[in-house]
Amino acid sequence: MGRHPRRDLLAGLTVAIVALPLALGFGISSGLGAEAGLVTAVVAGALAALFGGSALQVSGPTGAMTVVLVPIMNEHGPGGVLTVGVLAGVLLLALALAQAGRYMALVPAPVVEGFTLGIACVIALQQVPAALGVPVPEGDKVVTVAWQAVRDFASGPGWTAPAMAAAVAALMLAGARVRPGVPFSLLAVAGATALAELADLPVARIDSLPAGLGAPSLAFFDAAALGSLLAPAVAVAALAALESLLSAAVADGMSVNHKHHPDRELFGQGLANLVAPMFGGVPATGAIARTAVNVRSGASSRLAALSHAAILAVIVFTAADLVARIPLAALAGVLLATAVRMVEVGSVRAMVRSTRADALVLALTALATLALDLVAAVILGLIVAGALALRAIARDVRVDPMPLRPDIPGDHDAEEHDLLAEHIVAYRLDGPLFFAAAHRFLLELSEVADVSVVILRMSRVTALDASGAMVLGDAIGRLERRGITVYVSGIRDRHQQPLRALGAIARLDASGQVFATTPEAIAAARDRLAGTGVLPPPRTAPTA
Repeated sequence: MGRHPRRDLLAGLTVAIVALPLALGFGISSGLGAEAGLVTAVVAGALAALFGGSALQVSGPTGAMTVVLVPIMNEHGPGGVLTVGVLAGVLLLALALAQAGRYMALVPAPVVEGFTLGIACVIALQQVPAALGVPVPEGDKVVTVAWQAVRDFASGPGWTAPAMAAAVAALMLAGARVRPGVPFSLLAVAGATALAELADLPVARIDSLPAGLGAPSLAFFDAAALGSLLAPAVAVAALAALESLLSAAVADGMSVNHKHHPDRELFGQGLANLVAPMFGGVPATGAIARTAVNVRSGASSRLAALSHAAILAVIVFTAADLVARIPLAALAGVLLATAVRMVEVGSVRAMVRSTRADALVLALTALATLALDLVAAVILGLIVAGALALRAIARDVRVDPMPLRPDIPGDHDAEEHDLLAEHIVAYRLDGPLFFAAAHRFLLELSEVADVSVVILRMSRVTALDASGAMVLGDAIGRLERRGITVYVSGIRDRHQQPLRALGAIARLDASGQVFATTPEAIAAARDRLAGTGVLPPPRTAPTA
């Protein structure tokens, strides 16, 4: 934290200016009041900055968490929300100790890109009422609220707020291209505030701030209500883990050489959520918008996020009247510019051009983030990505007839080889034999022409599950009912258990038709056909 203190402190100041109205608004939206949002930003923001796994992450109250908290507030009151926060903190600590954060690496890149694109759109739409200078309409969906705000503005347009928001956003975007190290967001907000004061512009401002922070207490904790609050706590913990880890991943993508530690990030978020409710704060997560502002403002260490929390604490006690004069339209312009800069156009364009599956997953995740919520969007993206991946893997399984000559030892003339080929066919199975590919395998193997012996070469089967084992047993049974003798060779050790447990090769194993190598299976097949008179007996070497 001592390498670039000036740059980190400026980034922390910029983030604090952006985070202040968000903390107030999210606190009010949760039902616990503006002070709860500030407490969360200060306490949770400081603890997550110190103990989290990302040096660039900024934590605090978020809009996604507010959506989850409102039903809890309506049903259980403030004590229920605070209790859920403590329980969620305990669950997050348990996830960290179980090293569950590493599974975040399994989330496909199109899901992360789609989530980031969707979040950028949500952030931009959330700023529409403030940017247009109209009251925030009622509603849960950002698209509906933004559209209603546009209609309200059209019925009685006033151009002061839109002009201020556009000017702040334009200054930030243009300034970032010319001088990336200069905090243009801070300069723009300061300039807009000064202009609004000097010209007495008719724009909405922050009305008031609480005078201080509450003392720590556990008086709210209701042990009798734990049973009914456990399910909401699981939902809150899941959202906190998901949003925090995705936000940390987005920060990694926006930086050059930074990489977060997922399990440590879960630990930091768990500690933050465990302690913040004791001061009256709501559950917190890593905040993508504030994290993006932090990175774009030049943050390089934890000092930026830590100073953001410290500056908010100082503002609460010393500069409440001054901050209350900041126009909401100026802050809306900051977040509009942040939303634009969150989207890496080149990365999105490359992923869309990669494959149709990647483009579909990216677009679906982004649209679901807008239409549904963050958790549902990521889950939907994961399901679709997994289904498409299974479809692609299933296409790789092949059942190919293989020539027998290279596998047959001994000297055989061409006529004998032709006769052998007419009665013995070897099939090599390549790729995974699992539920997504099993049906296709059964259809292909059922089309085997009339032969006497079929040899299934399984040395190149990469994966085998219960569905694959059952289908293999079904295919063997169908061939045997047609009077075809089946031999199996090259079963890998890890595939023995499902085959034997489901009885797929029980009959073959009992009758000695399972072999370690293909040449052994071919030799056994020739001996069988020679015994029935289909093939001539094998030649014996001449004696001296």
